[in-house]
Amino acid sequence: MSYTDEERLAQLGYKQELHRGLSGFSNFAVSFSIISVLAGCLTSYGIAMKAGGPVSITLGWLLVGGGVILVALSMAEVCSAYPTAGALYWWTHALAKKNKSAWSWFVGWFNFVGEFAVTAAIDYGAAMTSAAFFSLTFGWTVTLPRTFGLFLVIIIVHGLLNTFGVSLVRLLSDISAWWHIVGVAVIVGVLVFAPDHHKSLGDVFTESYNATGWTGPFASVYAFLMGLLMAQYTFTGYDASAHVAEETHDAARTAPRGIVSSVVVSLIAGFVLLVAVTAAIQDYDKELNSPTAFPPAQIFIDAAGANLGRALLFIIVVAQFFCGMASVTANSRMAYAFARDGALPGSRLWKKVNPRTGTPTNSIWLCVACSVILLLPAIWSFTAYLAATSVAVIGLYISYITPVFLRLRTKNFPVGPWNLGRWSKPVGWLAVLWTVFIVVLFVLPPYYPVTVDTFNYAPITVLVVLGGAGVWWFAGARRWFTGPRTNVDLAVAPKAGARE
Repeated sequence: MSYTDEERLAQLGYKQELHRGLSGFSNFAVSFSIISVLAGCLTSYGIAMKAGGPVSITLGWLLVGGGVILVALSMAEVCSAYPTAGALYWWTHALAKKNKSAWSWFVGWFNFVGEFAVTAAIDYGAAMTSAAFFSLTFGWTVTLPRTFGLFLVIIIVHGLLNTFGVSLVRLLSDISAWWHIVGVAVIVGVLVFAPDHHKSLGDVFTESYNATGWTGPFASVYAFLMGLLMAQYTFTGYDASAHVAEETHDAARTAPRGIVSSVVVSLIAGFVLLVAVTAAIQDYDKELNSPTAFPPAQIFIDAAGANLGRALLFIIVVAQFFCGMASVTANSRMAYAFARDGALPGSRLWKKVNPRTGTPTNSIWLCVACSVILLLPAIWSFTAYLAATSVAVIGLYISYITPVFLRLRTKNFPVGPWNLGRWSKPVGWLAVLWTVFIVVLFVLPPYYPVTVDTFNYAPITVLVVLGGAGVWWFAGARRWFTGPRTNVDLAVAPKAGARE
């Protein structure tokens, strides 16, 4: 028996409040834009240049991409069964055998913090790229306060664009997807033909570099592992396809497809891009320590000349703007759903939907404010950006894998129309192992000696989230947070069953 999107949402306990105006391509485009190979891996390119070098940039990308595909496949299967904006914390509540509300509470908070951390990191990255462009074009001096000022302007504009409605978001997301695909092709084409010389493919795939300060027989291996943060940070945010499921047509099929296809296309496009950029390096030390604080900008200038290099950088500036806009979209939908179930302070305010635009306007600005607060230390320390990337990876992947883990322990999982069949459990367990590996990896200190400027604040931030959510839970939330709250009469909703 087949159900409409509204009927399936009613089965899950909710009435249709958000405007359902996204196509399957638009759903893919939102996640693809947030992953944004023109934003994520190039903004954090310097991380892998210092830690691991070319081998970490290229082969590390493939290693991480393989692990992420496993996670995406497992998430997509659960999304197909439960296509709701609450996504990860909602799935967790549905799949937990005991203490459902507690599982849901903690996963929801990890997802919420991971979402606004990745939004903060993306828009600060956009500010870094814009600052580099202004420096190379207008002679603008790049400083931390100026970069933070650009970050404020960018994230406020993203808040305004999301406030105007889902139709504008859909249009810009569709444009963004094509901008990324064409942009990668243009940059790769220029970097293949413009430079006077290239690194050999052997160097691109095997050369290592270690500027982490760590020494010893395993220092190069450790540096390589630290450099994986570049790729793992890039592959975040694809849960956006699930968070906008209530705004997507045929969500039980198109939302899981959006999750998986955004990762696969990004893996391919990103690999081609990273090989081209790395092969075009002319002076490694000079470009790593570029005064623009954005190594790819110096690589473009050295490889293609000032004018063409700035043109390539402009392509990235626009792509990162699209990326941040899509991240605010996904972040606000998760916050709206979490507030709808009473889990955020002031939930009555954050769950409101603007009747004219059909968007959760208040949640949009909540997410903007949280992102700004998280990155306030970036006014005086670049470490705040690095910490935001680690927090995003750890927070999001803990929330990604928990419902997958619970699904693996559920005997009678109600599969949706998109599922892995007999491959579900082997893929799922491999996804769990990969996530445990990266969470442990990215709480380790990346640089030596460990100082105020090099300290990894991610584990402290994660512990604060876990501790804060735990204290709040035991102090009172356990008495009133019962998990997802239905707002339709389930007695009159169509009975759930297999969809065809």
